[in-house]
Amino acid sequence: MVVGEFTTEVDVLVIGAGPGGYVAAIRAAQLGKSVTVVERGELGGVCLNVGCIPSKALIHASHTYDHMKAADQMGISVENVSVDFGKVQEWKSKVVKQLTGGVGSLFKGNKIQTVPGEALFVSENEVRVFNGYEVNRYKFNHCIIATGSRPIELPAFPYGERVLSSTEALNLTEIPKNLVVIGGGYIGIELGSVYARFGSKVTILEGSDQILPGFEAEMTRLVERKLKKNKVDVFTKAMAKGMEETENGVVVTAEVKGEEKKFEADYVLVTVGRRPNTDELGLSDIGMKLTEKGYVIVDKQGQTSIPNVYAIGDIVEGPALAHKASYEGKVAAEAIAGQPSAVDYKVIPAVVFSDPEISSVGISEREAKEQGLDYVVGRFPFAANGRALSVNAGEGFVKLVADKETGVVLGAQIVGPEASNLIAEIGLAIEMGATLEDIELTIHAHPTLGEMMMEAAELALGHPIHVLNK
Repeated sequence: MVVGEFTTEVDVLVIGAGPGGYVAAIRAAQLGKSVTVVERGELGGVCLNVGCIPSKALIHASHTYDHMKAADQMGISVENVSVDFGKVQEWKSKVVKQLTGGVGSLFKGNKIQTVPGEALFVSENEVRVFNGYEVNRYKFNHCIIATGSRPIELPAFPYGERVLSSTEALNLTEIPKNLVVIGGGYIGIELGSVYARFGSKVTILEGSDQILPGFEAEMTRLVERKLKKNKVDVFTKAMAKGMEETENGVVVTAEVKGEEKKFEADYVLVTVGRRPNTDELGLSDIGMKLTEKGYVIVDKQGQTSIPNVYAIGDIVEGPALAHKASYEGKVAAEAIAGQPSAVDYKVIPAVVFSDPEISSVGISEREAKEQGLDYVVGRFPFAANGRALSVNAGEGFVKLVADKETGVVLGAQIVGPEASNLIAEIGLAIEMGATLEDIELTIHAHPTLGEMMMEAAELALGHPIHVLNK
């Protein structure tokens, strides 16, 4: 034992205060547990501090700038539009600070204690917490690990002054003249689009044959078309191989469809995935079972191979999404409190805040076909919706997938403005076991984008009103 080290006994110890950890802590406190949270950084984790929230703030700011420049389409003249990027960053930081402060207030209101530092397991019911020169022990009855993930670093592109992860890309103090993005997944597309709207010349290098590989090609084509309209160069089947630093930037070498190409840039953003933060917790030393890639193996309640320890969020397999982590956090807290809660992943919406936005929930038409299901599809275009046209957003579509015999809704894919919000109705429909007829008979307000859910259901049933039934 380190001199000065002492042991504190706690009921529920939560390691990590991101969207999984802080939600788990609050839910456990609501259920009467005494909760202590260990966090090495700021409350809110990656999501609130260097992920979802700051990126969406920058996306909104860049759209505002873009809309002002294009306002003359609607007869509005705006002169001398310019960007003070320092003030944009100040505004973004203010949003982040407000939300992380909100988590602190929730902790205080739920009597949750926060301990700064990094946790290391020393046994199945005890951790050491290191905070500078201070080391303390915490002995717990139950523990929830929610330590999240971090960007994968490519050996040929070590992070530094000119090679950025998403964290550094969100905090640039200048708008790059040239930006190369390695990885055409959702982070690369979102941040690449932000800087393109602010005026950067952006090049995206994606290794597979399409950007956003998890989504159907008919959706991503619309995003790629808009990227090209914003003068973003997109290269698919492009493998970044190395780089050379110059006086003012870098030169990236990539193999594009078998041909070597070079790209000059002020900065390189590497977004090729994330890895779980499980390697510095001492989990193997206490016998916890992990996968080969370092993910914690859990059951449907988040319980690990050590019965009193639970794991949630990015450190367990599945999509690395904040809302999945929060959901798992509530299940784990309720399981610890003795409730029969268990995860059901049938409804996990996936959203990309690209331009246009895309979202998906349940199964896609491609998956229905692969599973040999007898299904029906209703595909309704934004161009046939009055509200969409009135806000100059007539590009995109809503597609519903349902069981052909029963009409039970199985999934939806949306590409177009507000896709991130519109998908919620279909998520609820799937969760409730609703049918196409249920959606069709629900009176939707007019004129709204939400009407397209009703229209797509009518299409799938064979009697559309605002498009011809071909």
